[in-house]
Amino acid sequence: MIQVVEKRDGRVVGFNEEKIKAAIRKAMLSTEAGEDESLIQKITDRIGIGGKERMTVEEIQDRVEIELMKSARKDVAKRYIAYRDKRSIARKAKTRDVFLEIIEAKNNDITRENANMNADSPAGMMMKFASETTKPFVDDYLLSAEAKTAVRNNYIHIHDKDYYPTKSLTCVQHPLDKILSNGFVAGHGESRPAKRIETAAVIACISLETAQNEMHGGQAIPAFDFYLAPFVRSSFIEEVQNLETLTGNDLKHLYHTDIKDFIKLPLDNLEGEERLLQHAVNKTVARVHQAMEAFIHNMNTIHSRGGNQVVFSSINYGTDTSAEGRCVIRELLNSTYEGVGSGSTAIFPIQIWKKKRGVSYLPEDPNYDLYKLACKVSARRFFPNFLNLDASFNRSEEWRADDPKRYYHEVATMGCRTRVYENRYGDKTSIGRGNLSFTTINIVRLAIECMAIVDKEERIERFFERLDEVLDITAKQLHDRFNFQKGAMAKQFPLVMSVLWNGSENLKPTDSIESVINQGTLGIGFIGLAETLIALLGKHHGESEEAQNLGLRIVSRMRSRANEYSEKYNHNYSVLATPAEGLSGKFTKRDRASFGVIKGVTDKDYYTNSNHIPVYYHCSPRHKAKVEAPYHELTRGGHIFYVEIDGDATHNEEAIMQIVDMMDKYNIGYGSVNHNRNHCPVCGYENADINMSDCPHCNTPFETIQRITGYLVGTTDRWNSGKLAELRDRIVHK
Repeated sequence: MIQVVEKRDGRVVGFNEEKIKAAIRKAMLSTEAGEDESLIQKITDRIGIGGKERMTVEEIQDRVEIELMKSARKDVAKRYIAYRDKRSIARKAKTRDVFLEIIEAKNNDITRENANMNADSPAGMMMKFASETTKPFVDDYLLSAEAKTAVRNNYIHIHDKDYYPTKSLTCVQHPLDKILSNGFVAGHGESRPAKRIETAAVIACISLETAQNEMHGGQAIPAFDFYLAPFVRSSFIEEVQNLETLTGNDLKHLYHTDIKDFIKLPLDNLEGEERLLQHAVNKTVARVHQAMEAFIHNMNTIHSRGGNQVVFSSINYGTDTSAEGRCVIRELLNSTYEGVGSGSTAIFPIQIWKKKRGVSYLPEDPNYDLYKLACKVSARRFFPNFLNLDASFNRSEEWRADDPKRYYHEVATMGCRTRVYENRYGDKTSIGRGNLSFTTINIVRLAIECMAIVDKEERIERFFERLDEVLDITAKQLHDRFNFQKGAMAKQFPLVMSVLWNGSENLKPTDSIESVINQGTLGIGFIGLAETLIALLGKHHGESEEAQNLGLRIVSRMRSRANEYSEKYNHNYSVLATPAEGLSGKFTKRDRASFGVIKGVTDKDYYTNSNHIPVYYHCSPRHKAKVEAPYHELTRGGHIFYVEIDGDATHNEEAIMQIVDMMDKYNIGYGSVNHNRNHCPVCGYENADINMSDCPHCNTPFETIQRITGYLVGTTDRWNSGKLAELRDRIVHK
């Protein structure tokens, strides 16, 4: 006798014979002979009593077909079979329509989910085919019933759901020194230890590219300057050895001579060893510059993920004060300023300047000159962004200025904003760690559902109750995903789980990765704080102190609950200010369909990014900084502050420095500056005129660099509708 039925989406429900009766009755009513209630009951009884205790929907429908074919009502059997076929076709129609949109290279939110991916190329199409068929599999077989319901009802979004079955992790900060010193083996490729700066730069590219193919998120190098500095000296020694060969002199005493700074200088009026030394320095600087130029070029042309996407890469630097480290920083910045190709702005790697008092920020600091250069480069090229190591939550009690490996205790960030630093299960460091997975909560929908409550305090209290409920579901879903990920074997990630992840060097190929990945983080994200506050109070946090106080209460609640989940599940849970790109319009469209157009809430095609003041709200940079700053301490899974400035910023590095000063004053963790920059890909002409679309010299359409979340894109052709709507609404902060 049938007791339970397994539905197509994997849910198990109690057997209900009325559904069988209704289906047979519908088929009978479409025939000339009409309904036969006794036959309906007879067939239903036979199936219910004669079936297995647990059956699938398809198995029951097969039995109905057999019973109808055995009866005198063959006409009903034909109609029933035809109806089943029609329903099957209807279920497949959505997949068919999606596939056709991919095949026909239609410009829509499915094919433009990721602006860094070319979904029109064959490899891009293949990835989208895989993505759109994998997501339903995850829904049907890998999610719990409550998580599936939360996704279906638009309460949560599981990021990188298409990668869920692969057990891959999101991102990692590469301990590049291990690779440069020891080399690595990944798949069929093998890399030997580096000996010179050119090789070190190439291996850095290979490390990032290889790991990108083993993970679903971004790749970062946490101390690019420290890691490459030794190879400046080894390259200098090579140049001195070349001079030994040329002159016949023994110059070994110059190999490790103290060099205040690696700077190119003219050889005029220099003689003897002094001339030889400067010549070696000049040759070394030229090699470092070429290596940095090649590194940037490679990171914008080397493709990963089936040849479809350039590596989503980031590098952190700025605190190495050695002559060699400063040389790496200086030539990296100089090469970035020059641009790639005909002078285009390099999209990757995302460059991040580590700002720290006593090192790289104040006029008396040893790297202050390079900080000024970084601001000059950012004024033209948008990068570097700025990471504030002086923020209270970014400091480490282990950091010492005289420690040659102090970078191990410096926070590093990556991609749009991902931050990994605190660690319940190992050292407090960013190196060799990353995010495992993250899920975003649609807090706007929770607020909309409470809008009908007239009493304000009751309305807010109900919102927090609902928030707690969805937070519980999200934390459990992330825990379930962790349990699925930990079942992977080390050999499934040849580089990541042999060299990159802390402790992975101790794993054997068939070992589970469980013992090392708990040092990573599980991120609970959120989107649309501004719309949430408008729904609850009528104003957002940029225009109301009451709204700001409530906004801080909301994110503080998320932070405190994340701490509770860390204790309950024994993970590093963190709160993430979600960098909404593909998600920016998804929540909004579905909420508008459910609740209609609500002024200030669902009346646009996007929800405001995380805890930001809305892009359309007119305010000063200082006001924006003051309002958004407190959220950075609460969102330790990642955050970003940005300011839109107008005019030509190319010769205005002071404007960039003023923004960094605000970051320092208001305890902001990570920030960047947006401005307009037009570039002609043919003749190289540049300007900042927002009203110009074509080059005035050769009439070629401009490339206009824009920041989509935390990274840049050279064209908006791949932006989804939500991000395009947000871009149109962005205003300058004055």
